Amino acid sequence: MNSEDDPCHSKHHIDSTKSPLISAIMFAAGIFGNVAALLILEIRRRRDIRAGDTCRRSLFHVLITSLVVTDLAGTCLISPLVQLSYSRNMTLVGMSSESHSVCSYFGVSMTFFSLATMSLLFSMALERCFAIGYPYLYSRHVTMKCAYIAIPVVFLLCMLFCLLPFAGFGTYVQYCPGTWCFIDMNPEGNEDRVYANLYATLMLVLVLAIVACNGFVVYQLFKMFQRRRRNGGSVMATTRSSGDRKAMSIAEEVEHLILLVFMTIIFIICTLPLVIRVYLNTIKKGKESHRMDLIALRFISVNSIIDPWVFILLSPSVLHFFWGSICQPPLGIFRGSTYKSSIAKENSLANVEVYRSTFECTEQFHSVETL
Repeated sequence: MNSEDDPCHSKHHIDSTKSPLISAIMFAAGIFGNVAALLILEIRRRRDIRAGDTCRRSLFHVLITSLVVTDLAGTCLISPLVQLSYSRNMTLVGMSSESHSVCSYFGVSMTFFSLATMSLLFSMALERCFAIGYPYLYSRHVTMKCAYIAIPVVFLLCMLFCLLPFAGFGTYVQYCPGTWCFIDMNPEGNEDRVYANLYATLMLVLVLAIVACNGFVVYQLFKMFQRRRRNGGSVMATTRSSGDRKAMSIAEEVEHLILLVFMTIIFIICTLPLVIRVYLNTIKKGKESHRMDLIALRFISVNSIIDPWVFILLSPSVLHFFWGSICQPPLGIFRGSTYKSSIAKENSLANVEVYRSTFECTEQFHSVETL
């Protein structure tokens, strides 16, 4: 829909009854949550270095750090514009009425960070998928260099997609109350409509791919657990780091899977409303529902706020504390000492074998003396 046909697309002043309180709370929660998540990641990294365990989780650590940094950058680059708009009582279009540069910047940023965060989550799910399902292939071909190449490529592709409206394929418009700009979800032009549908389809494909990867990991972990029960011991999945094999328990994989699954659920909840709105606007070509569009935009913006809090609450250290407080008996499957307990079991079995061998030798010695 053209700007001149819709007052929300072209208005220059914000309604005085609108309060910036909700936006300010969202901004503060996003900053605090992402900074706290980065601190937790840094503490864990230093702890692993002190423990001499620098390779085991490095790739997953890089990906999740990139995700948190992306969420923090999105919050810092987008939310201040909303507060500035409220403080000046001017819409994003009103702050640059001739060029619409502020609105375009806001729209590009919203589109870029929504695509980038979803793509990084897919990278994390794919990394876990290969690590658990195809350990040999993972050890031979998946390295830290892959992450350092994949992350910039993801950002570059997302940015190229976001810049397509400046080439005439798609458009960014303002939404009520004038503090949001995003892809026009109900455009008149065929190119603009195709662009909106392409964005929604990309998001939907990423969601389905992430769900498929997580489902595959759950299936592989279930098979590992079944083998463990059949063997009567702890089945250890071997991790891969340049030929050096280290033991990793199923519980450790489950901890990271829990984090990944909850992040995926949050992404789905925050993304699907926008995808549904785009498809509905394509099917029902009529007057725009700015209230529903605004709800969908708020859902996708809330994602970068909730995401770090999910990481904080479901990080392995917090899970260890939670299970240690609830379950007084030492539940090795939920504690960080699972690896140590597994090693202890192996050592105890080794001690039994040594004792058995010693006992057999003693028996043979006594038999010789008797003869």
